[in-house]
Amino acid sequence: MTTETAFITGASSGIGLHLAHRFAAEGHPLFIVAPDAGELDAVAREIRQRHGVDVTPLAADLEDRTSFEAIGHALADKPIDILVNNAGHGFKGAYADVPIATHLSVLRLNVEAVLRLTSIVLPTMVARGSGRILNTASIAGFEPGPTMAVYHASKAFILSWSEAIATELEGSGVTVTALCPGPTDTDFFPKGDIEESFAFQKGNLMDPEDVANEGYRAVMKGERIVVPGAVNKALVFSRRFMSEHAQSKLNEKMYEDVDRHSRDRGDKESTPGAP
Repeated sequence: MTTETAFITGASSGIGLHLAHRFAAEGHPLFIVAPDAGELDAVAREIRQRHGVDVTPLAADLEDRTSFEAIGHALADKPIDILVNNAGHGFKGAYADVPIATHLSVLRLNVEAVLRLTSIVLPTMVARGSGRILNTASIAGFEPGPTMAVYHASKAFILSWSEAIATELEGSGVTVTALCPGPTDTDFFPKGDIEESFAFQKGNLMDPEDVANEGYRAVMKGERIVVPGAVNKALVFSRRFMSEHAQSKLNEKMYEDVDRHSRDRGDKESTPGAP
């Protein structure tokens, strides 16, 4: 058991929820962040009851820059030992067809929020000589993704930035880990209008609990990059032998919609006449 306090964003669902439970199961006091106060309070109650740790919910919209001032005040006298930048989202559509406001929304949550939160806690970690940061990137960060171009680019940024600051922090007592899952069975797909894609309907989706367990193990060991799952590891490795154009075309296929009659998941039964 440990007394290291963890601060986890996107903690009300998906990988973030399972990260919160895993950290709590290991005895970490928690600060958890998500935009919906009701959902977050329910998660906090469940974690307290199941794991018996102190949990502080902080309802915040991380796309709103004013949220970070409030977070900074909340953490002013509460040192964070482990920062988990997990919140993120993505939307499907050809770049030219998607409103710029949607693209900027992805960047604000996936990139700007990560930088702002890290800037709040990292200087104290460095001054103290200890700390851990876990950034949820993606295997999407290793290659371009037509029809999800901004999402892939945001994860490429997080991956590259994580590796860079990990090197800057060598010898400081602070480690940085990039968690790079592949397609995972979370609400990322319905929220991003990606449920009809090949990646969701036919893909080998990972269990978010398994991804969270790998992320926890890696950040506690101070590893720089972790790619959960043998299939995802093989996919990332194979990209070394593909041209950028081939990578782009492969991902374009992954995001193409699957015909209703051949779907393995989702709304096959919702269409009249569908088998």
